[in-house]
Amino acid sequence: MPGLFRTSNAALNDKTFEGQQADAGAVMTLQGTVNKTGVLLICVFVASAWTWGLARSESPEAVLPWIVGGAIGGFIVAMLTIYMKEKAPFTAPVYAVLEGLVIGGISSLLDLRFPGIAIHAVGLTFGTLGVLLLAYTNGMVRATEKFKVGVVAATGGIALVYIVDLGLRLFGMQVPLINDAGPWGIAVSLFIVSIAALNLILDFDFVETGVQEHAAKYMEWYGAFGIMVTLIWLYMEILRLLAKIRRR
Repeated sequence: MPGLFRTSNAALNDKTFEGQQADAGAVMTLQGTVNKTGVLLICVFVASAWTWGLARSESPEAVLPWIVGGAIGGFIVAMLTIYMKEKAPFTAPVYAVLEGLVIGGISSLLDLRFPGIAIHAVGLTFGTLGVLLLAYTNGMVRATEKFKVGVVAATGGIALVYIVDLGLRLFGMQVPLINDAGPWGIAVSLFIVSIAALNLILDFDFVETGVQEHAAKYMEWYGAFGIMVTLIWLYMEILRLLAKIRRR
């Protein structure tokens, strides 16, 4: 089943580049995608720094509307980006800013409770990114079809559990293993962090495929957007894991 499971990232799947090939002239390049990813990281950093400072300078409660608004807005913009890929040069930076508001707010709130947790999460996230990128570039790890199937299945299972947990929270309940700080809860978080990290390998492979297929230039922004989706998920899961460990 070649190409069936390009990636479990909803933004980067096996049909993403259909109809996105460049007619002539500028095409998607690896360096261009890396540059765009850097721009989106800056957007996330600037926005997160603002909500981080807001929680510190005013009060933790002051940042809550920005977290909620950023989460809802980020989801809407992400859907628009997925279905209107040609708009990615405009929507991807907006998505990064909105998610930055969420990340900065949540990180600040957790850091007030567990000092130093945010910088540790940032370090682990970029450390993981660097190691996996190096391994992928050197051919130490490749996204084989079996690898893709396994990561896709695991990611889908995690998404299902999160949906169930969200539904239970509406009735004052929750899935224990996701939120528990005990040994099993930490083990589950370690598994989720691992799957989030492995999604980066699929994303690298997918962007490389887009370059080989001479996708349109704006797909650099779309590829960067897809990588950011995974990076933000990875960071949030690492933050959750560290919070569980500190709670013990």
